[in-house]
Amino acid sequence: MKLGRLNHIGIATPSLEASLAYYRDVMGATLGHEPFDLPAQGVKVCFVDTPGEGGMAGTQIELIEPLGDDSPIHGFIAKNPAGGQHHMCYEVPDIHEAKAWFEGLGKKVLGEPRIGAHGTLIFFVHPKDMNGVLTEIMETPKEAH
Repeated sequence: MKLGRLNHIGIATPSLEASLAYYRDVMGATLGHEPFDLPAQGVKVCFVDTPGEGGMAGTQIELIEPLGDDSPIHGFIAKNPAGGQHHMCYEVPDIHEAKAWFEGLGKKVLGEPRIGAHGTLIFFVHPKDMNGVLTEIMETPKEAH
């Protein structure tokens, strides 16, 4: 089992609107698509793309805002009122094989695979088992996004 490419970096924010302005005006990022609600995950999501070089695309940033007090990231925002890095997401060709591999290593997988913001299956691995970083594992999308 081998991780694929880094798909995106998740940034929790108390305000998508403010974060979008920052990434656009300060960092030169472009909006990947309009923000949308992902009720199953308890978040509002928007992807931005950082500028690339030499015709290459930049890094994708997933901005996530809690949809309410019961959002899984509500506690993160409470501890980090300005927001901050929430997770890193890596692609894998087969989500079920990846889950079995992580569990075989004794890593704590948080829940069963479910549909994520890219419309493909995901799961998270606890940060205590991933060198302090909450890690999202995502099945490589069948179509480019």
